[in-house]
Amino acid sequence: MTETAWPDAARIVEVGPRDGLQNEAVLIATTDKAAFIRGLIACGLREIEATSFVNPKAIPQLADADSLMALLTDAPEAKASDVCLSALAANERGLDRALASGVSRIALFTAASDAFAERNIGQNVAQSLETFSRLAQRAQREGVSIRGYVSTCFVCPYQGEIEPEAVLHVSEALLTMGADEVSLGDTVGLAVPTDIERLLTRMLKTLPAQRLALHCHDTSGTALANITRAMQLGLTTFDASAGGLGGCPYAPGASGNVATEDVAYLMQRMGVETGVNLTALAAVSQRMESLLGRSLPSRQLQRLKTKSTPEARASGAD
Repeated sequence: MTETAWPDAARIVEVGPRDGLQNEAVLIATTDKAAFIRGLIACGLREIEATSFVNPKAIPQLADADSLMALLTDAPEAKASDVCLSALAANERGLDRALASGVSRIALFTAASDAFAERNIGQNVAQSLETFSRLAQRAQREGVSIRGYVSTCFVCPYQGEIEPEAVLHVSEALLTMGADEVSLGDTVGLAVPTDIERLLTRMLKTLPAQRLALHCHDTSGTALANITRAMQLGLTTFDASAGGLGGCPYAPGASGNVATEDVAYLMQRMGVETGVNLTALAAVSQRMESLLGRSLPSRQLQRLKTKSTPEARASGAD
C-alpha cells in the first residue's frame, strides 16, 4: 500500500463565535463574546468568523454584531497583522454595517439547493448569486476580502441528495465574483468519506485545492473521517467550532460543527501543524460551557477537562 503524504500544515478557520453561537438558546453577553474571541486568538487561531450582520430578529444571538466588533477593533490581539476577523453579510444593509465595523473579510453564504437557500436567506440560489455579485463588487472596492460558503453540498434537509455539478456551479460563481476561497458545507452532517471523495474528485478537476475548504457538522460522527479523506485528496483548510458549538437553525436535526479541539488533536497526532495550543483552547471552551450552562460535545475538551481535575492529577491519569 502506498503511504499517504499528509500535508505539513493545515488552516483551521474558527467559526464558533458565529456559526456556533447562532444556534445556542442562551444569549451570551457581548463582553463575553469578545473575551471568547480574544481567547481563541490567544490559542493560536488566526482566522475567526466573529459574527453576522443579519436582521436582529432573525438571529437574536447575533443582534450585537456592531457593538461586538467595536469592542474587538480596540483589542490589541485582534489588531495583530496575522489575525483576520470575518463576518457574514447577506444583503446591502448587512454589508453597510460590516464595512462600518472595520472587518477585513466578509463571508457570502448561499447553498447548492434552492430549497435551503430560500429558507436560509430568502432567495433561491440564482437570486442569491446575483445579490452577492453586487456585494462582492462593493467589498472589493473597499479593500475587503471575500470568503464564499456553499451549504448543503451533500444532502439538503428539504431536497435530499445534491449532485456535485450543482456544488461546482455555485462554487465557480462565488470564485468568479471575487471570493478567494469557497467553504463546502456538510450542513446536516450526513456525509461519509465516499461522499467527500465523490464531490472533491469532481471539484478538483476544475478548481485548485487551495481555493476550497471543508465545513463539517458531526451529526453522524463522521466529521473527522471526512476531514481525513479530504486531506488525502489535497485540501488543507477546514472550518471548526470551539467545543463543537452550535449548528444551523435552518437545518432540522443537524448537530454542532466539528469541534476545533478534535480537529486540532487529529492533526497534531498526524504531524500536521495547525498552530493551535490544544490545552489553552480547551480552557476557552470550558469557560463557554459555564456561560451556556451545559457540556459541549468535543471529545478532546471532555478528555482534557477530566485530565485536569484534582482526582485525575492525583492518579496520574492521562
